Amino acid sequence: MSRPPVRLLIAGAGARGSAYARLAAATGQATVVGVAEPRPLLRRSLAAELGVPDTGIFEDWQSMLADRRQADGIIIATPDREHGGPFAAAVAHGYPVLLEKPVAVDPAGCADLARTSRLSATRTVVCHVLRYTPLTTLLRQLLSGGAVGRIISVQHLEPVGFWHFAHSYVRGNWRREDESSPFLLAKCTHDVDWLSFIIGSRPLRISSFGRLTHFRPEEAPEGASGRCTDCPAEPLCPYSALRIYGAGRPADGTPPDPAKAYFAEVVDPGGTPQSLRQALATGPYGRCVYSSDNDAVDHQVVNIEYENGTTAAFTATAFTAAGPRRTRIFGSRGEIQVEAGGIAVYDFLTGSTTLHPVPAAAPPLPGEKHDGGDRGLIQAWVGALATGDWSGVVSGLEESLTSHAAVFAAEEARRAGAVVPVGTFSFSP
Repeated sequence: MSRPPVRLLIAGAGARGSAYARLAAATGQATVVGVAEPRPLLRRSLAAELGVPDTGIFEDWQSMLADRRQADGIIIATPDREHGGPFAAAVAHGYPVLLEKPVAVDPAGCADLARTSRLSATRTVVCHVLRYTPLTTLLRQLLSGGAVGRIISVQHLEPVGFWHFAHSYVRGNWRREDESSPFLLAKCTHDVDWLSFIIGSRPLRISSFGRLTHFRPEEAPEGASGRCTDCPAEPLCPYSALRIYGAGRPADGTPPDPAKAYFAEVVDPGGTPQSLRQALATGPYGRCVYSSDNDAVDHQVVNIEYENGTTAAFTATAFTAAGPRRTRIFGSRGEIQVEAGGIAVYDFLTGSTTLHPVPAAAPPLPGEKHDGGDRGLIQAWVGALATGDWSGVVSGLEESLTSHAAVFAAEEARRAGAVVPVGTFSFSP
């Protein structure tokens, strides 16, 4: 006898909330029964796409949760600074929660979530999607099988990409710490969490270095104006908004760059090449990267020592071609090099290198990212709600709070020029 579909609520229908909602519906095990989103176009379009009835469409999460709809879980993908309210209300109603990262933007917010969770009997899963990629699954299998012996040290690179960084952290929603969160928390909680997952140990102490170097007024080219649409320097500027977003919605009918098409939709949802240019002429995404109000660091190094003695060196930088993360793992019996599409294992004893192809992820749905990690997370969570088997869910709140503590320690280390124990921040529920 087939099970009834899992009924889900969506709090926040932006890029991440919409992607998760689509992936949940695509499992065939779930249906969306409520959407809360203050922006009318996003609210209406997602509801229409997923067949949400008019009675399930709300302007805000407060109205949706006050409605006490019959649901089996809720996805909270509101802005980073607005997780605490819907989380507290959702667990008070007994809804299992899938919570977008970062779970909170400061230690006090994490402590509040930990207390709320401790008083609740509901389950909370955090969207640390890198734990669920096919690459991660294969890598953990190789490591647990002794491919390189004991892990001694790790190098990990997050190549954000020059134009992606300009979009999100110079012009976009995460450009200012006081309006969102520190860059390391907003972008790289994934990476700090993933390193602990791969190494299999908790972070012990951290040092960090980084600053905002390039995206500053004094770095602007001669003659630059405040907006790309009327800037004499625009043709020779790699950060031109006309070039970046225009590639995602070409005016000449050529096929769009898929990655940049996603960002063009963020700038001008559902528009045309002409409306995109108007959005760049008037909105935040057309501003010069050298005269914005950003304060996010544009490069950062984090060094971590783990409880088991392993060390990791993590670099995040704007100044790369956008591309997949790259990792090298140095073990007592071999070395692993991780690139998208393959994991190369070098064996010290035999001197041979074995390439292990990563299974291909399914073709992505609109808004889906992270090389199959979004899909893997949603499949695990929806499957757990449907069957009660939570063995496939590997990103609970407790693990996430440990990763957040490591990020806060790294930020304190960067600002103070010190080595900071992760135990300085403890939120474990």
